[in-house]
Amino acid sequence: MAGGEVELVSLTKRFADVRAVDGIDLHVAHGEFFSLLGPSGCGKTTTLRLVAGFERPTSGRILLDGADVARMPAHERNVNTVFQSYALFPFLSVYDNVAFGLKYKKVGKAERARRVREALELVRLRAYEKRRPGQLSGGQQQRVALARALVLNPAVLLLDEPLGALDAKLRRTLQVELKALQETVGITFLYVTHDQEEALTMSDRLAVMEGGRIAQIGTPSDVYEEPASAYVADFLGVSNLMAASALRQLGDGRCQLRLGDFVLEAVRGATGASGPVRLAIRPERVRVEPFDQAGPNRIPAMVERLVFLGSATQVIVRLAPGAPLQALVQNDGAPLDYAQGTPVQVHLPAEALRVLAERGTEAAAAEPLPIVAPAPPPEPVASAIGG
Repeated sequence: MAGGEVELVSLTKRFADVRAVDGIDLHVAHGEFFSLLGPSGCGKTTTLRLVAGFERPTSGRILLDGADVARMPAHERNVNTVFQSYALFPFLSVYDNVAFGLKYKKVGKAERARRVREALELVRLRAYEKRRPGQLSGGQQQRVALARALVLNPAVLLLDEPLGALDAKLRRTLQVELKALQETVGITFLYVTHDQEEALTMSDRLAVMEGGRIAQIGTPSDVYEEPASAYVADFLGVSNLMAASALRQLGDGRCQLRLGDFVLEAVRGATGASGPVRLAIRPERVRVEPFDQAGPNRIPAMVERLVFLGSATQVIVRLAPGAPLQALVQNDGAPLDYAQGTPVQVHLPAEALRVLAERGTEAAAAEPLPIVAPAPPPEPVASAIGG
């Protein structure tokens, strides 16, 4: 199973006046689990179909182990595809479904039997080889589709939202299994999904796509913790995005910003920007504290809603400047002393705040402003909630 390096060079695909894929450049290393992540219409599935050979590019190159396969028919490329629908033959047994491609390639009967049984062992379905797809669960059908693709020893396995038809609990189980399977076989997986959890759970690296282009590439932790734009921050996981004004740099990578009447510090992102910016912070990094808590990077707020999620509670607050904010409080067994209408302080740690600059912003040289002291609790509480 040697090989499996994929490189896309200025790859473009037009449908009439629409650029579904708009000049993307991408390198996927041998043995890497790489995901294309984005909403419907972002170009991720079209990119996968171009690599598979189901679509011809308008321009650009598709290199598989250094050879340009952009004009090569799909059946001549050493890749295989697993679809969301699985596309199993309902009238064939599990064994014959997996063996179908080997028969087409005229692999000898003994070799075919060996490879089919190895593939079924790999996906833990050896005991089901005589059953038909209709006698299997959705997760088992997905495993058959994987075995049918892997039995041909492709250099690259392409997966187009293969877990999309399964229920949430089964999807989570199979995410772990699929990553373990990829590590066992050691071949390149190019995976398409709109599900952020899938991409974060399984990928070695991922590309977030927007409008036919790649918005950001990196490891799941890098893209999650260091989003390059408001689009990436908002799409990958849940992120609080707030409009603010950058005031000045403070040295050591820190900057000062104004959010409403309050001044904050941040140490991540475009800390050299000036003027209008966006501030991003993940809900799990927000700290909800008693209203009398003092200190920097704190803003008065009012609790608007509590949503119990089991392992955590989502606390939705309204900041004094008017912006809504989500916080995630882990369920550690301690009672949560908040209710609708409770005045609180929201702590936005400087190391958790990320500055996302607007285009054309530059560093400013303004005098530092003092941290604004917390305002007194709003009275009455009911009127603050309505505001």
